[in-house]
Amino acid sequence: MRSTGEAWLNEAVQWLRLLVEAAGAGVIAIGVVVALVGFLLHRDDNSNIRLRITLARYLSLALEFQLAADILSTAIAPGWDEIGKLAATATIRTALNYFLEREVRGLQRMAGDGTAQE
Repeated sequence: MRSTGEAWLNEAVQWLRLLVEAAGAGVIAIGVVVALVGFLLHRDDNSNIRLRITLARYLSLALEFQLAADILSTAIAPGWDEIGKLAATATIRTALNYFLEREVRGLQRMAGDGTAQE
């Protein structure tokens, strides 16, 4: 039987997880709108590269929010099954983020952005 404090904490973390997931989805939505508007307004090759960089940055930030939500959902009472799912999800999202950042650096070099980090 769970104590009232445990039940309240579990409920609070579940709501926080939902808010963090919604924030991640919101970041993706904003990034898509920004990229779409930019694409419609500017149609040269250099602006397309910059738009890809912008969208990639939004996606990268959204992945961080989604990973945080996964960590929150495992934080309350993790069983081995939940820990395994978190490990797999974290690995996939970290790999996606790594390759997204690599692509951003490559695109920045192509655009002559000067902000590429080695």
